[in-house]
Amino acid sequence: MLIHLSSWPEIDARLKTVKTVVVPIGSNEQHGPTGLLGTDWMCPEIIAHAAEKSDENLVVAPTFNIGMAQHHLAFAGTISLRPSTFMAAITDWVSSLSRHGFERIYFLNGHGGNTATIEATFAEIYAEWSFVEEQPPFVLKLRNWWDLPGVNSLCNQLFPKGHGMHATPSEIAVTQAGYPDHIKTATYSPQIAPVGPIRDALDYRARFPDGRIGSDPALASPEHGRTIIAAAAPALLKDVADFSNEVLPEV
Repeated sequence: MLIHLSSWPEIDARLKTVKTVVVPIGSNEQHGPTGLLGTDWMCPEIIAHAAEKSDENLVVAPTFNIGMAQHHLAFAGTISLRPSTFMAAITDWVSSLSRHGFERIYFLNGHGGNTATIEATFAEIYAEWSFVEEQPPFVLKLRNWWDLPGVNSLCNQLFPKGHGMHATPSEIAVTQAGYPDHIKTATYSPQIAPVGPIRDALDYRARFPDGRIGSDPALASPEHGRTIIAAAAPALLKDVADFSNEVLPEV
């Protein structure tokens, strides 16, 4: 069930039997000369929606599509939130979903730059309940889509050389499978991008002029993307089921 394509009575009815919701979360930022700006939110959304098609009990929230992308702001089209804004927005999503009765809130992330701030947000949320000595009515989980069981090893098999850290062929392949009418091509020089630290936006643009880090996106294909999605969707369902069935200690 996709929340944004459902009516409130449908969600209300589903909450009688399902207490877990998946939130695809990512970023809108440059992904090199051929990567779609929405890559980091599209990948978790594509995977979550594929999983939902095979399991009607899975509830998927609308995609949280703007994240922590300040270091990409020297590239046109990138949109970024400040850490404090990002944390406040995530907190409000959790409060909203919890208010309606969702007790397990699973964030499926598509942008590595989000990870530290999402974890810090979880810590802030839990701290509020800890200070008042009350148990929160929800449990939170963060999982990067490439960290789903078996997915990272599959990507390394498909792309043993030139996978890199940003604008990777695996994420580009997933978007090519999901949006085949929007595949881009370009000539890369060098073929495999350089690597280095990530700092502010101007430093990033100077180190990585076309936006890539250590990657060769030319290796991507829709076929590879479909292979990755076919592995990630059932892995997500299993991970969500384990999270939903986790027995919490009595307090």
